[in-house]
This record gives sequence, structure tokens and C-alpha cells, in this order.
Amino acid sequence: MIIMESSKLISIITRLDAMTKDQTDKLQVRRFEVDGIERAQVTYDHEKNLFTVIDHSIEEELTFDNIDFVAMEVFELVQPIARKK
Repeated sequence: MIIMESSKLISIITRLDAMTKDQTDKLQVRRFEVDGIERAQVTYDHEKNLFTVIDHSIEEELTFDNIDFVAMEVFELVQPIARKK
């Protein structure tokens, strides 16, 4: 019997959605790691209704107003690092 792995994309969207609902601070910040290494940081600004993604591999900042686009960007960033032979 083959057991299907749970969706990483759903868990990312769940975390991002929680950021939009958490009203404790104007800015909500979440970090996304792979093997203990932070690959991305996402900030949600409640006043502007915008997400900012920091890609730590190139120190680039991207801004999105759509949770699906943020989720796809984070999904790409948290893929396992390919090992060189």
C-alpha cells in the first residue's frame, strides 16, 4: 500500500491564512525553514493587506497582495537543497 505524503502547500497556506487572522500585532512574521536553515521570512502587514517575502538565498524582497502567489513562492523556497555529487 502506497501512502501519499501530506501536502506541503496546504500547510503553507494554513500558516499564511493564520497570519491574516491574527490581530495581535500590525505586522505578523513567520519563518520557513528546511533542515533547520531559514529559507524565507514572510511578513503580513494588516494595514496595507500585503505580504512581503524575503528570500534568504539571494536576500531579495518580494511583495504580494495574493495569498496564493505568496504560498507558491514559499513552496519553491522550501524545497530540499539538491546535493552536489
